[in-house]
Amino acid sequence: MTAELVRGQNHLLDRTRVEIRVAAGGPVVAGVTLGDAQGRLSGVEAVAHPGAPRRTGIEVPRQAAAEHRIAVDLDALPAAVHRVSVLLALPSTTGALPTFGAAAAPAVAVTGLDGTALARYTLTGLDAESAVVAVELYRRQGAWKVRAVGQGYAGGLPAMLHDQGLPQAVELAAEIEQAVGLGQARAVPAPAPVAAGRSERPVTGQATPPGGDRPSPAPRTASDDPAASAHGAGAAHRAGPTAEQTAASETGAASPTPPAADSVDYRHPRRRSTPAPPGPAPSPAATPSAPATARAAATAPAAADGPAQPVAGDAAGWSMEERLYNQVWGMFEDLARSVAAYRSAADFAASRMEQELDEALADPRNRLGTAADVARATARDRHATLVTQARAALDRDLGQLVAESQVVEPALPPAFARWDSPVWHGYQAPQERPMALRLGDLHLPEVLDLRIPMLVRLPLERGLWIDSGPAALVHGGPDPEREVGRRELGSALTDGPPDEAELGRLAMETAVAIAARLLAVHPPGDFAVQVIDPAGTAAPALAPLVESGALPALPVPGAQGVASVLEGLTRRVDLVQMAVRHRAADSLPPDLDPAEQLLIVHDFPHGFDDRALTRLRYLADEGPAVGVHLLMVADRARTREYGPVLDPLWRSLLRITPVPDAHLADPWVGHAWTYEPPLAPAGSQVVRQVLGQLAAARRTP
Repeated sequence: MTAELVRGQNHLLDRTRVEIRVAAGGPVVAGVTLGDAQGRLSGVEAVAHPGAPRRTGIEVPRQAAAEHRIAVDLDALPAAVHRVSVLLALPSTTGALPTFGAAAAPAVAVTGLDGTALARYTLTGLDAESAVVAVELYRRQGAWKVRAVGQGYAGGLPAMLHDQGLPQAVELAAEIEQAVGLGQARAVPAPAPVAAGRSERPVTGQATPPGGDRPSPAPRTASDDPAASAHGAGAAHRAGPTAEQTAASETGAASPTPPAADSVDYRHPRRRSTPAPPGPAPSPAATPSAPATARAAATAPAAADGPAQPVAGDAAGWSMEERLYNQVWGMFEDLARSVAAYRSAADFAASRMEQELDEALADPRNRLGTAADVARATARDRHATLVTQARAALDRDLGQLVAESQVVEPALPPAFARWDSPVWHGYQAPQERPMALRLGDLHLPEVLDLRIPMLVRLPLERGLWIDSGPAALVHGGPDPEREVGRRELGSALTDGPPDEAELGRLAMETAVAIAARLLAVHPPGDFAVQVIDPAGTAAPALAPLVESGALPALPVPGAQGVASVLEGLTRRVDLVQMAVRHRAADSLPPDLDPAEQLLIVHDFPHGFDDRALTRLRYLADEGPAVGVHLLMVADRARTREYGPVLDPLWRSLLRITPVPDAHLADPWVGHAWTYEPPLAPAGSQVVRQVLGQLAAARRTP
């Protein structure tokens, strides 16, 4: 069973020969320090780095890279070594990342020699740091444990080494930088870049957020076809290098010829496959120009007389779950780029029509007779032609994405699947927590039948706010897209917009559905739910949690129930923070529940006084780092009565709605995505069944 660690958490190692695998969003330098019981270094000989990669029991890589493997033999370490700290630092070479906050969060996994993962830790929350102590292996009562540290240093390697008591920190940091530079000079050049065609998918478990760095696409010559120019300006290759290209770069052999600009290598970058026999080159007229359509040319092995089909999990990753996660993010990026290209093309066509009309009517001679009518008709016809071409390019992209979605959706594990997926019928309590959770669906108005799963990483790094008031409908009025989404909701809605009472009921059902998902994807006993319901009106929605025992009893109403729950969770956060700060996680009181906690606050701010509000804001800010998560069910308009005191709380939470609403905007391309909540189908008992099986698993010794 793999332990997913958060900062400060430790895990017992059941073996002494391990590998530490690092995956980062760009080239990093990996090293190891060997400290005493207080973590102090005896000298430069206690540091394994690219200039001195071998120490007794330790071997580290010689170059900066995005992925590393560090070999550790704990039995071979000197008796004076009590702490083995894994260091990551950004090289100072040209083109390197300036800080860890400029790329995806690094991930560290401690594995056995056979690749079995023992513990994983994703270093979230890094910003201006250029060096970080990722994890440490330490002795305790004759056994070895791994602890997630995540201590960053804006001062880089010198500050990090100096903090560990090394007097020669500056000199050793310079020696490491020199060794990294020499290693890069000796490195074999990377294979030629693949021609731009799709967006590059992340190669680690941490998905690159919208707006993240992307390789610049190759420019195209502008033409009258706005779809072609927009696709060329907004697309970058999505698939990684093939196994053959990777092997060639490591051995110095010539890399294979990269695919053509309109051909995307959709194979998994770690998968070797027999190359297909050469065939006749396609004619230029038969070559599709749309990037998403081009992906079908190189997905899975093709049928004898038809194009190849998409493959579920055909993306980079260490496991099938990670590959599916990255594939979903790739689909999100592809849809965003394709729609952005179409909208840009349509805007171009409209502005061109206006320009042509202005030029035609600028001459007074064209304003009389039929000349003006001919000019208007010509401009409108050209506009219609350009929009039709842009829509055809978009439809080709959407056709491929829909085909990929039809393959990927049935293959998703429970944590990524909708409630109506057949995978829930075979549900069994998991042995370990997944890397992400489906929080709903996202789609754009250009294609109503394509839903992209909205996946969020676990553990949750921010709480949720389910808006239960009329403001949930501010961003969209009655339209076909909204009505399609409303008909697909799990609960039957009345005709027309839902009233305030119905919105409140749907909001609480959404909260319970999310809580049930979180309970279902965690091992039994690793996650718990607490509820604040001062008015006592949430009992019908909470029935599945109470009947299964996930919620021991209905919450105590009134201000007394509010104060009791908040006091207990505040105490838990304080104790865990002190234990992490003093590295005494084993000294927590026995009555403290070690499970992660989800606090559902219903009908906020009813029943809250100033002291309760202060504690709630404290839990929202400090709770996620120590396993306490907040889920608010509240009317945003009603909370404005408290003035600006609740604005920080509102900004710190992710707002979602109980009905489909186009309020989620990505900073990457600026789309307003329509969010659909993760409710079960109308009349379905799947939530109760899953919670019942989880309860049975908790009772099983």
